[in-house]
Amino acid sequence: MDDGEHVALHASLHMGICMADSVNAFISDVPSNNCLICEFLLSLLLYSLHQTLSFPHFSLPLLFLSLSIPFSVPILGEETMANSASGMAVNDECKIKFLELKAKRNFRFIVFKIDEKIQQVSVERLGQPDESYDDFAACLPPNECRYAVFDFDFVTDENCQKSKIFFISWAPDESKVRSKMLYASSKDRFKRELDGIQVELQATDPSEMSIDIIKGRAF
Repeated sequence: MDDGEHVALHASLHMGICMADSVNAFISDVPSNNCLICEFLLSLLLYSLHQTLSFPHFSLPLLFLSLSIPFSVPILGEETMANSASGMAVNDECKIKFLELKAKRNFRFIVFKIDEKIQQVSVERLGQPDESYDDFAACLPPNECRYAVFDFDFVTDENCQKSKIFFISWAPDESKVRSKMLYASSKDRFKRELDGIQVELQATDPSEMSIDIIKGRAF
């Protein structure tokens, strides 16, 4: 190998290291993209191996990059993978309090909030059994999204006392677009954690979740 080839090889290795550092930084900032990243790395590896056969000095950085990055991608557990699929985790308290509402009727309603900083759904408000639907509606902020469940009691035409658990996705027009997208994309994942929901309702203003609408959906 002559001096020119040595210089080219050194430059290629340096470029590969710089590229690896840059992509590793991206991976650490966007952990929920691991699946997509792995697909990208596999494609990159195959491409760089092919290119190395014809253009070793040019493609060596790609080969170095594709071989080095996978070792920095964290191995994800089953629960983390499930959360990453929707980008959202669910605090255990959400499931525990919902079961208490359903089985023991300890609460009339529960309001849930997404903490965007930690990407997790948590309980924000627990409604006591003697609180009304108006009390529940007043808990929903006019400019922020929320999830909520409400245990609605009613009497049928046959004079039978019944109840149904409503899941309400609250996304007011005044809320931020980012928040609306986050709540919409995480809704199905969150609902699967709440076994026992009977009616789902989506509302963008109070008129879409009035007591009359609730009664109409209950029957």
